[in-house]
Amino acid sequence: MEKFDVVIIGSGPGGYIAAIRAGQLGLKTALVEKDKELGGTCLNVGCIPSKALLTSSDHFMFVKKEAAKHGIVIDGAHVDLAKMQQRKDKVVKTFNSGVRTLMKTNKVTTFEGTGTIIAPGKVSIKSSNGQTQEIETKNIVIATGSAPVELPFAKFDGKTIVSSTEALTFTEAPKKLVVIGAGAVGLELGSVWNRLGSEVTMLEFLPRIALGFDLELSNLLQRLLTVQGITFHLETKVSAVKIDNGHATVAATKDGEEIKFEADKVLVSVGRRPFSEGLCAEKVGVELDEKKRIKVNEHFRTNVEGIYAIGDVIAGPMLAHKAEDEGIACVEIIAASVSPKIKRKKKGSMCVLANSHSAPTAVRFAVMTWREWSSSSPTQKPIAFLARTFCNTPLRS
Repeated sequence: MEKFDVVIIGSGPGGYIAAIRAGQLGLKTALVEKDKELGGTCLNVGCIPSKALLTSSDHFMFVKKEAAKHGIVIDGAHVDLAKMQQRKDKVVKTFNSGVRTLMKTNKVTTFEGTGTIIAPGKVSIKSSNGQTQEIETKNIVIATGSAPVELPFAKFDGKTIVSSTEALTFTEAPKKLVVIGAGAVGLELGSVWNRLGSEVTMLEFLPRIALGFDLELSNLLQRLLTVQGITFHLETKVSAVKIDNGHATVAATKDGEEIKFEADKVLVSVGRRPFSEGLCAEKVGVELDEKKRIKVNEHFRTNVEGIYAIGDVIAGPMLAHKAEDEGIACVEIIAASVSPKIKRKKKGSMCVLANSHSAPTAVRFAVMTWREWSSSSPTQKPIAFLARTFCNTPLRS
């Protein structure tokens, strides 16, 4: 049975960055990934492909609405969606190749298969062909990320009711697209398909879009996206989605009245859930909270000796760069415990604090619509409260 200093389960931004840092620090490292490609949701079906489509669709909008103002006249401009999707896939493949190279460069052993924790210090890996092997380790880092949340009355079928994963792979722009949830994912993908010709309607349960941003900015973003052609229905509670011959009817209530929306596709983007099931972590005593997130302390340690967790599977914002910071901090803590005298082999210093975990209000986040929006909490409202409370000073914007 092969032995490692650290085994990382999950190769998303948290996992593969943690693996790189562990390799740099001289730890014998294994990275376990259930999917064929490394990179997790962000690289394969999240951040990277969505930004590729946002860029391509933005170029089309420039040609369609802005180019002539610059004296650039392009007659007959149209979208070749197959070509656009090919470019997106090429971008993802390039990143996949880059992550593989980084694993080899930093002497990280990769295992393709589903990792389960059978005991503290032991991980079982079941490959796609059914073969199973076990490896031993002094430390396990759980970095399994998150998955889209399903609605009980709108289960994903991958065709008409879709998650962000399928919404990145449409072979044609749907005539009518209903998006349930006006957070970052819904706004970005809604923008893509709006630019490419879809009639996009966004349904949001809350009285505002882009929760987490300052309210003034959220309202401004909504106005800009409305001008671009997206229709918003706020304070709208979706109650049912019915499919008939490949078309959907979305039933919702607003101001006490029932309204219905017809759609060719329904994108459900109401959030993500921690991907903690299937690890068997609970069987070895790892504690979860009420949202099925793995409980950790300020050093990412679970209640079980030698088992750590980072990224979307623990509390805090579900963001790639947060997971990366936590991955680096976590393996540096592990390296210090494995050998207090360990020396760094490449640039970067040892640290024992992840700012994103200890100070979650300082985590930056963004919505890559047009315009692009970025924010770092706390927003104006809590800052104004603090100013009034401690300084007796009103905040003027």
